[in-house]
Amino acid sequence: MRIALGVEYDGSRFCGWQTQPQGCSVQDAIERALAEVAGAPVDTVSAGRTDAGVHALAQVVHFDTGAERPGTAWVRGVNALLPPACAVSWSRQVAQDFHARYSALARCYRYLLLNHPVRPAADHARVGWFHVPLDLEKMQRAARLLIGEHDFSAFRSAECQARSPVRRLERLAVARRGHYLVFDFQANAFLHHMVRNIVGCLVYVGKGKYAPEWVGEVLAGRDRKRAAPTFEAAGLYLSRVVYDARWGLPEAPRATLGDMTY
Repeated sequence: MRIALGVEYDGSRFCGWQTQPQGCSVQDAIERALAEVAGAPVDTVSAGRTDAGVHALAQVVHFDTGAERPGTAWVRGVNALLPPACAVSWSRQVAQDFHARYSALARCYRYLLLNHPVRPAADHARVGWFHVPLDLEKMQRAARLLIGEHDFSAFRSAECQARSPVRRLERLAVARRGHYLVFDFQANAFLHHMVRNIVGCLVYVGKGKYAPEWVGEVLAGRDRKRAAPTFEAAGLYLSRVVYDARWGLPEAPRATLGDMTY
């Protein structure tokens, strides 16, 4: 049978999603716990591979198993074996043709940026930080230039393994919540470091280094060297993965700091 899971984790406690020889990834922790419950090794497939320091509220994973277990075993049973920084939110038995990665219609990411003169302490691993006041209206104007289907070569890392740099960015909204700026992204898929590189460029515009139109020029130039440096991972969350309703998966993750006002 094939089981789908919703997984939440604090990325600052792991070396990324993908399994590593030293066993320090989220995938390693999940597979160890699943194997204990299943009584046999388990291989998982995720909707997306998050980097070290990147969080998830709604990662989706599937795995195949011959073990007959009640649904609660794949949630509470697995959670009892996971470290505190990782938890399964829900489980569903799904059709054999469901695939956590290839069945996804879109991925959503949220970036939380503290825009305040003083760096964060309690939330230092949960939010990004920039000390200079940022112009929200200019950042919103720049963000609109990126919406649509484009070659995002200027915003991909040198290590990106995607076959094509073309992605369809369906939504890029920037809003202020008290001292925080909240960036919401939705695309059919993302390139490696794409969100963090876009945030870095929008921050350059917000602080007045460049006009909003500069972001469009960077996009058209397709040259990573012309863009801003990659922004820190701390504020980035995989906030939702969109699937067709026929799979019957839950949709609503819990709130983030960005849904609150400070």
